[in-house]
Amino acid sequence: MRCDWLRKDDTMTDDTMTDLTITTGATTSMAAGVRASWVVPPGLGLIASLFPALKSSTPARQNRACWGPRRWAKLVRPSGAGFAILICSILVCISGMAAPAQTQNPTQTQTREQLLQELDSGQVRDAVLLGQQAVSRWPRNAEFRHYLGVAYFKTGDLQQAQEQLTRARELNPKDATTHFDLALVFLSQQNYPSAADELEGAIKLDPSNALAHQLLGRAYLNTNRSLQGIEEFKTTLKLDPAMKLGHYHLGFAYFSLGRNDEAISEYKEELRRSGENPAVVFELGHALLESGRYEAAVTYLRRAAELDASNPDVWYHLGKAQALAGQAAQAEPSLRKAVELNPKDPRPHYQLARVLEKLGKTDEARKERERFAELKKAQPATAGMATGRDQ
Repeated sequence: MRCDWLRKDDTMTDDTMTDLTITTGATTSMAAGVRASWVVPPGLGLIASLFPALKSSTPARQNRACWGPRRWAKLVRPSGAGFAILICSILVCISGMAAPAQTQNPTQTQTREQLLQELDSGQVRDAVLLGQQAVSRWPRNAEFRHYLGVAYFKTGDLQQAQEQLTRARELNPKDATTHFDLALVFLSQQNYPSAADELEGAIKLDPSNALAHQLLGRAYLNTNRSLQGIEEFKTTLKLDPAMKLGHYHLGFAYFSLGRNDEAISEYKEELRRSGENPAVVFELGHALLESGRYEAAVTYLRRAAELDASNPDVWYHLGKAQALAGQAAQAEPSLRKAVELNPKDPRPHYQLARVLEKLGKTDEARKERERFAELKKAQPATAGMATGRDQ
């Protein structure tokens, strides 16, 4: 049943009108915000539409004067159909006006379904607003806190995401998904120790989560716990042999410890399984370079440069491999490309100086050495995950 007879006062906009359709037997959007001032007094809107006599062309003052009890009685004098229509009309509008009161306070289940729908459809701003309303109404509901945290995370508001997910974890510390999602926030903030703590909690509650093991391995690598990282990557592959980049991460952990042969083996296995991923091709070339297999390194690093031409590290390692393979003429443009893409990195200047000397360009070589010294002095000390041995 539907009643669309609404009164629009002068201060409202046409856009607002479209949101104020009153429907019985249906759920209205929480964002609609129906205002009582928009609803016509009970029955009169429909009555006016049914009885042309009410649409007098006389001024409003005269209308109010002439429509006294006698004229109303005369209008609705029992003539059968007219009186019945009038009563039914009043009941229709009253029932229509009562509908919003039944739908303005959705249940937790209805709110949960709408919130999930908005998250799944990518309506994250709407999800944030609905989540805020939900936690305001049910402040101790861990699920709503969790969903609101996810909505904030998808908007890029990591601080609010962390606060809501932390509160959700406090309310329900045995939910593995909450620990996992909070770890994602910490990983995005590069807060690797806290991410590791949350992932450990998630795995304790759900040991079969292969992705949690892989992310924990990455968190361990970034806190210089490579041996623990290797164990997590091995567990990942036992749980899910087809895990994307599983062998890549294991290879990277081996490489960080100088176990280059094992790293090369894992990188090749990842390429066999997933195809030419630029990162995997690059790291394989890098591991071959550090193993002293310069010509093989040049092959993979050249391919990496073709796949990811905007990566300065690829060009730097390619130039270094070419220089060590005795290809000084080819190394010079590779190293100059690395300088162009990342002029503040001192490493390409060092290698370029050595190449230029081999090519007999002593003045240019001297300038590159000076530039290397300047950049090296200005470079802050770094700490974190081991990534190989470069100079």
